[in-house]
Amino acid sequence: MSIPISFWGVFAAIIASLLALDLGILNKKDEVMSFKKSALISLFYVFISCLFGLFVWYELGAGSASEYYTGFLLEKAMSLDNIFVMSMIFAFFKIPPKYQHRVLFWGVLGVIILRGIMIYVGAALLAQFSWILFIFAAFLIITGIKTLYIVDKSRINIQDMLIYKWLQKHLNLYPTLVGNKFTIRKNGKLFFTPLFMALVTIETMDLVFAIDSIPAIFAVTQNTFIIYTSNIFAILGLRALFFCLADIVERFKYIKYSLAIILILIGIKIFVAHFVEIPKLIPLIVTLILIILGILVSVVKKGGKESMRQS
Repeated sequence: MSIPISFWGVFAAIIASLLALDLGILNKKDEVMSFKKSALISLFYVFISCLFGLFVWYELGAGSASEYYTGFLLEKAMSLDNIFVMSMIFAFFKIPPKYQHRVLFWGVLGVIILRGIMIYVGAALLAQFSWILFIFAAFLIITGIKTLYIVDKSRINIQDMLIYKWLQKHLNLYPTLVGNKFTIRKNGKLFFTPLFMALVTIETMDLVFAIDSIPAIFAVTQNTFIIYTSNIFAILGLRALFFCLADIVERFKYIKYSLAIILILIGIKIFVAHFVEIPKLIPLIVTLILIILGILVSVVKKGGKESMRQS
């Protein structure tokens, strides 16, 4: 499906406006974002994302809108893992809450560029070699099964990460924070602060997460406009969502089971759809139901454990 340039222009204008609003008004100063403020900003981003979905519906039809909302839900749910990892990175580099938003803001700018490159490459490969979609499907099934197995066992040791070792080896690292600066000059030498280390580590982890999320949305649709816009809208609200959920995200661990099942089903869908046409609304409904179930089970299990402790 050919997408008019004007549609990309509308999307770019919305994103530019949201980023300007975020940096210029909502978070002009380095300060700790309150739970109430972060919750309201998160809801605002979800509202704008849903409105854009209605734009997709009006211009491209209900099928494309279903694909957009499916991609948005997938990426949003996968962000929960990302939030947990980001909180670990901030704790490791001892980044105080008042500077975390600065790292997340510049991190999102990097994500907008990197996701665009990855989606472009993926679309180009699929255009030349359509059978790659079946590799994506197999990868999603394997990833989903693996995720089911390691939900309670996966931990990230930042000191063992290749990017951390490379930065230590090749850059002049300053041991402590210097306000909100990423770099400083001392005795004529350029040094990189822990804030910069946290930013690069977060960007690297986003690439790792994208290896799962991008094949998943390609398995839902091959429309690059739908893929990119749903990804970016889901990620844009991640900064505010981080301040809402950083302390409680582990309580929603059963969403990981939901995501694992979703990845498996999306992978299977690719093979089945080769023989039987599947309505575009089905993946959206299944994704929504499984995510809601994951949230409900997490809440019920958490409530049960707390009741047992009190008794």
